Amino acid sequence: MSGKIELKGITWDHSRGFNPMVCTAQRFSELNPGVTITWEKRSLQAFADEPIDELAKRYDFLVIDHPWAGFAAKNKVILPLNRHLSKEFIADQRQNSVGKSYESYTYEGDLWALPIDAATPVAASRPDLIKSYGLVLPTNYTELLELSKTGRVIMPGIPQDTLMNFYIFCCNLGEPVCQSDEQVVSKKIGIQALLMLRELAKNMPDEVWAWNPIKVYEALSKGDKYLYSPWAYGYSNYCRKGYADHTIEFHDLIKIGESKGISTLGGTGLAISAQCNQVDIALQYAEMVASPQCQESLYFEVGGQPGHRRAWLSDYTNQLSNNYFKNTLPTLDRAFLRPRYAGHMYFQDRAGAPIREYLMKGGNEEVLLQELNDLYLTSKKI
Repeated sequence: MSGKIELKGITWDHSRGFNPMVCTAQRFSELNPGVTITWEKRSLQAFADEPIDELAKRYDFLVIDHPWAGFAAKNKVILPLNRHLSKEFIADQRQNSVGKSYESYTYEGDLWALPIDAATPVAASRPDLIKSYGLVLPTNYTELLELSKTGRVIMPGIPQDTLMNFYIFCCNLGEPVCQSDEQVVSKKIGIQALLMLRELAKNMPDEVWAWNPIKVYEALSKGDKYLYSPWAYGYSNYCRKGYADHTIEFHDLIKIGESKGISTLGGTGLAISAQCNQVDIALQYAEMVASPQCQESLYFEVGGQPGHRRAWLSDYTNQLSNNYFKNTLPTLDRAFLRPRYAGHMYFQDRAGAPIREYLMKGGNEEVLLQELNDLYLTSKKI
């Protein structure tokens, strides 16, 4: 390859988000002399919130959250990858999706990012502490509530994750959110979900209201204060030998209601800016990162959490992660796909704060639901 090509990407600030992009970029450069791909990182909150149209002006690659798919389709700020990559490659991505990960980046018939990372809220425990205290893992909400009275149960409590937890309860009580054009959820289910979350929140330590999933897992893996989290977006890093002071074990969700636990799909996708002036090279790199070969080896080995199903079923990745992938794959396969219409990020950015305030201090459930509905109706007009 003649000449010098420089591309830039933006991802999120964690070993799982940053390391695999840097290492795959380095390897791609070794295979393609003259190409340099530089990755920068932003906070997990900025990853969820910062508009991708502004990022697409500054970066060739964007690691994004799937609720941006509708915005992408409307504003055409990133490339529809199905129109640029081979049919065989796209078919493999679709057929080897982890849950609805592939579907999450499709909108209006196009694929706006490659699902390079798959995640959903899962349960996590410190098996050493569970055993030493003579406890057993909860299997349903009643058992969870009882365990939480020990003061050793934690969950993420920042607005973004509080909203995701509300989604979880609504889904498990029989009503996925945002299916109607008029309301987020019915009054009956919404009130029941809020009351159950509030009852659990009363037993949470105050510090959780400043914690995202990463901080939850750091707290679980350090010291002996906490022993269980019922739901937080899973991080296979904390299952790996030497990553943290204590190894965490991950599990399927408890039952809330009659069916197996339904969580709220997360993960990340690799997108290419519509303003990239080296599209062919960018596509080659994106294809390498999302390939099953890379996902199962280099991407995983340096801290990544793959998005390709082959990597989740692999004996190799599971051996090195204490079976994180096989243990939580059923949860991923049942996960609820969040709304992706063009204005949904307006709702997602604002709806978590009032729920968090309610969980911390209590309040009127009907008033809160009306506030959520007002935000939802506004977002539908964007």
